[in-house]
This record gives sequence, structure tokens and C-alpha cells, in this order.
Amino acid sequence: MAFIIKVRDKSPLLGINCWLAQNATVVGDVIMGNNCTVWFNAVIRGDVHEIRIGNDTNIQDGAVIHCTYKQAGTYIGNRVSIAHNAIVHGCTIHDDVLIGMGAIVMDGAIVHSGAVIAAGAVVLANTIVEADSIYAGMPARKVKATGENMKAVIKRTAENYPKYAGWFDEQEKNQKDESL
Repeated sequence: MAFIIKVRDKSPLLGINCWLAQNATVVGDVIMGNNCTVWFNAVIRGDVHEIRIGNDTNIQDGAVIHCTYKQAGTYIGNRVSIAHNAIVHGCTIHDDVLIGMGAIVMDGAIVHSGAVIAAGAVVLANTIVEADSIYAGMPARKVKATGENMKAVIKRTAENYPKYAGWFDEQEKNQKDESL
């Protein structure tokens, strides 16, 4: 069972049909929309400020979502995919965004809809990422427009993660049925 932890009188609120891996951690002032998935070893830590997550968003394995005390909450939109080992900290991520594996998005950054942050990219504090653009590098810079193929990847990734979570629910149900 996932670690859902109250801190400073704030308990996480999860939307309908959310799936959390057994060792995912969600702490404090976190409000998550419907149909979200939080994967193995992911941490969503709303202990020092608020974290708000929209619907149909997936936080993949080892990702860390945090904020800055009294300065910067974290706001994540709908249909956002935050890939393995990414760090999203005190920033705003709009709808239909893909944050690549190992990418870092820092305080005050704003990532507009349809954007992709490439694997390993570092979006510095207060950077404004243009809509429908791919940003890569350290520090991250615009390299090109997302294009139709990449928009399809963003959509497909957001759609696939609830399906993957269903495999675990199905497996758990089958194991319970077998034990009866």
C-alpha cells in the first residue's frame, strides 16, 4: 500500500480512480485529480507548500514533485506525463505536457501546453517554456516545435499509463480470487 502521509494537519486528497504503486509516497498538501497514476518510488511531497495535480496525469518511477517553503507551490495540469526520475519543483506545468526522463524543472518555471522537456534537460528557475515546443539541454533551450508526431506521443503516453495501472489491479484481483 502506498505511503499517504499527513503533515502539519494537511492530508493528501486523491481524485476518483487514482492508482498508486505500493511504495509511492504522497505527503501533505497535495490535491490530485481523477485517473492519475503514481508509480514505484515516486514522491509527491507537499510538506512546505501546496501541490495541485490535474486529471489523467502520470508521475512515473522515481520522479520527485516538491515545492519551496512559503515561495513556490507546484501546479501540474491535465494529461501530463512526468517520466522516470524527473524532478518537478515549485513550477507550473500546463496541460498535455511531457517531462522526459531525468529532466529537472525548477522554481518559477512555466511550461505551456503541448511542450516537451527532453530527457535530461534542465529548465532553470523562472524560464517560460513556449507552448508546442521541445526544450532540450542544460540549460534547456527551444530546439523545435513539437509537430504532430510528438503531439501524438504526448497523447498516447497520457492514455497508456492508466491502462498499465489496470494490469496491476487485474493481477491483484486475480490473486485474491485464487486465494478464495
